[in-house]
Amino acid sequence: MFQTLSYYTTMLHRDFTTYVTQQLQALGLSFGSLFPVIYVGKHPECTQAELTAALGLDWGYSQRCITKLVEAGFLLREKKGKSYHLNLSQKGQQAFEVSHQVFFDWDEQFLTALNQQEREQLFSLLAKATKKEANSICMRQSKAL
Repeated sequence: MFQTLSYYTTMLHRDFTTYVTQQLQALGLSFGSLFPVIYVGKHPECTQAELTAALGLDWGYSQRCITKLVEAGFLLREKKGKSYHLNLSQKGQQAFEVSHQVFFDWDEQFLTALNQQEREQLFSLLAKATKKEANSICMRQSKAL
């Protein structure tokens, strides 16, 4: 069990979640609002439907999350035509900068034991391993048939 990718992935996720939660709490954000804030920061004027689809969220969860972010003053929601468009408020812009930076800061802390070549190799191997077409059980089984 301890020498499996799933074990290491679980430990990394737990550590990353704890780190991000600590960073975001100072702003009044939860871990669940991390990706919506980042998405709106990178896609100003996006619609709620675009955000929901892009992040693969459940519609109800997405709507509750957006409503909380609007009420807390992180997002601005404006109706244009038949849809609502989202933008970051000034408070949201600050949250976006922190939310975006936590990925780089956590990587830097986590990868201190690796030199640049090892980091590049790790990312290359992870990119290769996450190609769903090549690694899915269904694809391997269908190729064997």
